[in-house]
Amino acid sequence: MALPDYLKDTGKDLARQMTASYSAPLDTSTFMGPQFIAGQDKAQTDAYNLATAGVGSYQPYLQAATAAQQQAAGTVGGLGALTGPMTGQQLTDYTSPYQGQVIDETLRQYNLSRQSGMQDIKDAAVASGNFGGGREGAMLGQYQGDTLANRAGIRSGLLQQGYMDAQNRRAQDFTNQQQIANMQAGLGQAQMGLSDFGRKGMGADIQALGNLGSMNQGYNQALLNAQQQQLQSQAYEPYGRLSQYASGITGLAGGMASPQYQDPGPTNPWQTALSTTMGLGGLYGKIFG
Repeated sequence: MALPDYLKDTGKDLARQMTASYSAPLDTSTFMGPQFIAGQDKAQTDAYNLATAGVGSYQPYLQAATAAQQQAAGTVGGLGALTGPMTGQQLTDYTSPYQGQVIDETLRQYNLSRQSGMQDIKDAAVASGNFGGGREGAMLGQYQGDTLANRAGIRSGLLQQGYMDAQNRRAQDFTNQQQIANMQAGLGQAQMGLSDFGRKGMGADIQALGNLGSMNQGYNQALLNAQQQQLQSQAYEPYGRLSQYASGITGLAGGMASPQYQDPGPTNPWQTALSTTMGLGGLYGKIFG
């Protein structure tokens, strides 16, 4: 379509501008590149460092729990020796070390108490004129026999009492060892609980730091996106202006206006950055969770 005379100079001017604009390559580095990618926020770095340091943090608790469980198993294994008939060594171990002294002193006191009875028999024999006689000897023999029998009974009773005391001590030791085994097993479970609590608490800290950092990173990314769009619009502005210029000339010349040039569609930089960073931020909650 030929331009009317009054538009020819305008058409030439448009051609010169279009030649100058479209012949030069567009430097996209001004609005594209890593400079428009927001770096990690310090909170995200702290979350990463905390997560890295937390890898294997359960090991000391696991080792302590294993040691406690092994101690409990050893203690339980030793309980078998405290059941069934008492062995001679156990009788020695659980008998009071002072039992022999108690028996000796008891028998000594008993012997002393019986001496006065013998003297009474002798005195009675003297008073009755039978001193050295057969009746005195018979009475003394009977008295000594009773003394020996009673003495044996006392000793036997003390030994039996000592045996029962040893059995009671062994039974108490069994109960004590059972309680110790239960406490050792409970300690192992507590150590495992501390491990879980530590990991969950660390996971919560990592999640909080990661989410806060992601929010800040999303805000910074939104600013960079806005700057990028501004620079991109500035770079494409001459093309849009020339397109509008050409469309106006075509319309004045009586032709059909060409479609208007459209800049790359605008986006919501904050929404885009936020959705990206929050999606990444959600991963922090899965660490040690």
